[in-house]
Amino acid sequence: MSGEADSAADGAGRPPATPDARLRAVVELAHDMAGALTPLEAVRAAAVRATAALGATMAAVSVWDRESGRLRVLANYGELAAGEEEFPEDESYPVADFPEIVTYLDEHWTTGRLPRAWVQTAEDTDPGPAPDHPAAGAFCLQRAAGLRRRGRECCLVAPIVLHGQAWGELYLARRAGLPVFDEADVDYATLLAAQISAGLSQTERLADLRRLAFTDPLTGLANRRAVDARLESALQAHNRDNTVVSLVVCDVNGLKRVNDQLGHEMGDRLLERFAHQLSLCAAKLPGSLAARLGGDEFCLLVEGQKADEVVAVAEDLCARALQLTEGEGVACGVASTGDSIGPVSTADRLFRLADAAQYRAKASRAAHPVVAGRSHGPGFSPDPTVLLADGTDPHHRADGRRGGPGQRGNGDRRRVRGAGRSADPGQLLTTVLAALDQNEVHRTSHPADTLARLVTVAETSARLLDAVAWWVSYVPPGSHLMRTAQHAVYRMTSGPSSSGAATQRAQIEAPDAVFDLRHYPLTRRAARGGGFALRAGAAGNDPSEEAVMVVSGYKGMVAAGGPNAAGGWLVELFADDTTLPLGQIAAALRSLVAVALSGPTSPPPD
Repeated sequence: MSGEADSAADGAGRPPATPDARLRAVVELAHDMAGALTPLEAVRAAAVRATAALGATMAAVSVWDRESGRLRVLANYGELAAGEEEFPEDESYPVADFPEIVTYLDEHWTTGRLPRAWVQTAEDTDPGPAPDHPAAGAFCLQRAAGLRRRGRECCLVAPIVLHGQAWGELYLARRAGLPVFDEADVDYATLLAAQISAGLSQTERLADLRRLAFTDPLTGLANRRAVDARLESALQAHNRDNTVVSLVVCDVNGLKRVNDQLGHEMGDRLLERFAHQLSLCAAKLPGSLAARLGGDEFCLLVEGQKADEVVAVAEDLCARALQLTEGEGVACGVASTGDSIGPVSTADRLFRLADAAQYRAKASRAAHPVVAGRSHGPGFSPDPTVLLADGTDPHHRADGRRGGPGQRGNGDRRRVRGAGRSADPGQLLTTVLAALDQNEVHRTSHPADTLARLVTVAETSARLLDAVAWWVSYVPPGSHLMRTAQHAVYRMTSGPSSSGAATQRAQIEAPDAVFDLRHYPLTRRAARGGGFALRAGAAGNDPSEEAVMVVSGYKGMVAAGGPNAAGGWLVELFADDTTLPLGQIAAALRSLVAVALSGPTSPPPD
């Protein structure tokens, strides 16, 4: 929970005095819930903001657990009584003790209106919203006694309805001696509960997007994006304190034959069965990550385990794969910083080493894993797998010299991950400025055409960097809504969905979307004059920004923007696996956009 929200709650017991203050509190609650990374963080954000907004001294958010028939408290906040915990593990109450829940649900289904909040005081015997319930009076007395026991004057209960069903409730209380909640508080709490429902729905969608973005849909294993994120943090630990990091890369042999002869359904079943065996092997190495990289290629990322233990598990995996019906075993390569493979400072090199080991295993149809740095037989010095890996990388040689074309191997080597080039900001500046100057000389656009100048920046930059696509967007003066003014898609990506058609539709429909910048803080700041770069799966990414990017299948992006007299503008470039590293040119792109925004201005055509 942010310190901003905690400081906002310092006024507990003093309700906002003006409608503007209460409206601002609703906006702040929505903002904090949107920034939450987990449902529990969202729930706590709701409790914190609701406490301040209604001048309560404590708040709780509870969910209706239908399987157990109990109302389970997820989070308490504020002045807690004895026995109350901020995140209780087992604080729950029978739903039968809360007949108002049934009343809430009946009212919602019958009238379609939001179920209204209600107030209970320490001395009140009115059964509240469930007067006809046979035991309502007794329950009311119990709640009044509970308030007195905890030293509270009153409570305000607002039902939370999610997806048309009673989800739970927001409970707020004031300590003894403070004013009782009034009718205005009841109406306001009803509004807050509706906003909490919207926030919970957004949190669910973002969680679904993140699962989609980091999970292989066929096998349920992690995907390449998840591996990249975990490997980056693992190598940081390795370079900091020498933690051993190991990577097992394997290809399922015979998948093409199964697909061709028995059909793709049988091929998918083979992949699913191998994924199950990989998961069983991963369970022997605590903290490991089993993943499908794509097609017939899988990997196992292991942190903090000895290299010998990883190799032993890889041996077991090879034996298990040979027992799979219709399969032909697996080609398995292992690379570990615990072996003699030289320094490993980047994920790219560890992947190259594991790839090279797997390539040698596949070429020799080995029934056992090939391990980088462990030559078998005399005369292998340096290790042939290390030579093979470093020979395909123009930026790394075992002898410290930069590799040239003559050392790149025999040409039939399987693909090598990572870009073999680097983006040169100086070249980008020179090339794009020349394109802008050429347009000016030949008058290919009107001098006041802001959009045409930004398109020149976007298109020239994208082609130089081999970007997947570019977008130029526009924000009218005084507005918080951004729309696409012009775009280009050079090639389709494979997205988190296994359906190419779905990905294609998403990319075609994207230009028609209007984005509310209040939900995208990085984009909002960039359109006001700034920039940012994102790489999918990197720690600290804004979840809203990342979700929009990865759902379209992009692996990274860079954005830069700024205002002029016509409004706010944003240029975005999008990357896939083959695109040059966009983060290196972020500062240069900001400068180019600033140049394009200078001079005469005009809004884009409708």
